[in-house]
Amino acid sequence: MKLYHLRSLFFICVLFGSTIVVSAQTDKVTTTTIGLGWANNSVNTVVFRKNSLVTFKGEQYAAYYNNDQALVLAKRKSGSGNWQVAATQYKADAADAHKDISIMVDGAGYLHVAWGHHNQTLNYAKSIKPGSLTLSAQQSMTGVGENKVSYPEFYRLQDGDLLFVYRDGGSGNGNLVMNRYNITTQKWVNIQQNLIDGEGKRNAYWQMCIDKKGTIHISWVWRETPDVASNHDMCYARSNDGGLTWEKSTGEKYMLPINAANAEYTCRIPQHSELINQTSMFADDGGNPFIATYWRDSSSTTLQYHIVFKTSSSWHSANLGFRKTAFGLGGTGTKLIPISRPQIIAWNKSGKQSVAIIFRDTERGDKVSVAVNNDLQSANWQVSDLTAMPVGEWEPTYDTELWKDKEVLNLFVQKVTQVDGEGKANVAPTKVQVLQWKP
Repeated sequence: MKLYHLRSLFFICVLFGSTIVVSAQTDKVTTTTIGLGWANNSVNTVVFRKNSLVTFKGEQYAAYYNNDQALVLAKRKSGSGNWQVAATQYKADAADAHKDISIMVDGAGYLHVAWGHHNQTLNYAKSIKPGSLTLSAQQSMTGVGENKVSYPEFYRLQDGDLLFVYRDGGSGNGNLVMNRYNITTQKWVNIQQNLIDGEGKRNAYWQMCIDKKGTIHISWVWRETPDVASNHDMCYARSNDGGLTWEKSTGEKYMLPINAANAEYTCRIPQHSELINQTSMFADDGGNPFIATYWRDSSSTTLQYHIVFKTSSSWHSANLGFRKTAFGLGGTGTKLIPISRPQIIAWNKSGKQSVAIIFRDTERGDKVSVAVNNDLQSANWQVSDLTAMPVGEWEPTYDTELWKDKEVLNLFVQKVTQVDGEGKANVAPTKVQVLQWKP
């Protein structure tokens, strides 16, 4: 079904025109360097790291692989340029860009770390005490469904407990698992063994966030095969009770597991639309979800960034429209792509909804760039660069907890090289930095 036929569906994609203003905002940016990191692929900078940076009670933590493929942890007092850096006892096959490191600090101050997964047995440890960069021995969580782990992600709930979300299974044939960590008992329990069911035919590539009220929002595209070209559609669910029960944006309860037949479709996007997977989403203070991604509309040859968002009773899609270069998206493995997957943040200013997407585009010299709209109803986007130098095949990740608390954006930045199809470059290690920008 073509996108312009969607007006006959219950969920409608509305494509807005965009006015683009180009400027530079490097004067609003500060950076600090942590150390040198592995740069032979994009494993330190893939967009699905949750998280690369995290702040808890005035201290910010970071994680990355160094040039020896060792897992490195670091922390600093918020705003300080002095980092405490510690290489851990753990290594991973950093040459596979899927095998990222994800971290989170629980409400008791313990740092939790998962690393080195691409259909691998779970690699997980936590700090030996609150505030420490020394990790415990590896441990399991629940002991069930932990042999084919991919895309580990941590999230902190309002009460300080953690969620851990991952794919159990392979590309085109996998299910979404969710565990919860109790800071009182210091134990993990499984709360969803198969939240989104691929039914042995497909799998969901998701993005997730938790808003200030504690509601969990998740959105995803379906993939039919390991070929990225088989990505299609955008779906949505939310939970108001820590992930136990789920509903659609209308409040209608889901019968679990969610599958292709009962999912809420926020936007219908056909296969072979250059639709990317694993991007980002954000929910504002009112609990309104915003999803950032990219695809090519059926009426265009050029792939564009889009945001999909909910206002009152309707889903909408905005085509940012500022890109000019076409490219195709297909094949398996980590691809060499001329643009990054985007991150999205949103805030309210003077009663108007502001949104920003953070991205990297070869058209703009592969710099860290941002597109800001200070009134989403106007569709006026201001595009600017946050760095003067290129960052290679970098993708954006940021400190979600710092943004949630202070509305200050701290980005994990490193210049990296990605060879197409899971290739490995041979370059010297590069600086791992934290870039700060306040809209």
